[in-house]
Amino acid sequence: SGFLISKCCFPLFKAKPGKAKRVRTIFSSEQLARLEQEFARQQYLVGQERCLLASSLHLTEEQVKVWFQNRRIKWRKQSLEQQQTKLTKMGLGTPQR
Repeated sequence: SGFLISKCCFPLFKAKPGKAKRVRTIFSSEQLARLEQEFARQQYLVGQERCLLASSLHLTEEQVKVWFQNRRIKWRKQSLEQQQTKLTKMGLGTPQR
């Protein structure tokens, strides 16, 4: 059953000659919990800290870097949505005369 080999065994596969398509990383719940914990502490992780976190989670630095980039985007989006909700509530709560 050669078809059951997990994609994680092949971090890169060729889409077209010369173009490698990256396979989406599936993080374990333990990895996600730790990444979220670190993100709550600080939104940017660089150098030695990123290297140590990556090795402790058995991930590459690139995977940790991209996770943090994506998490910051999600965080900014959530912040904007919360601001919009507050403004809407304020607008509805105080009728304009």
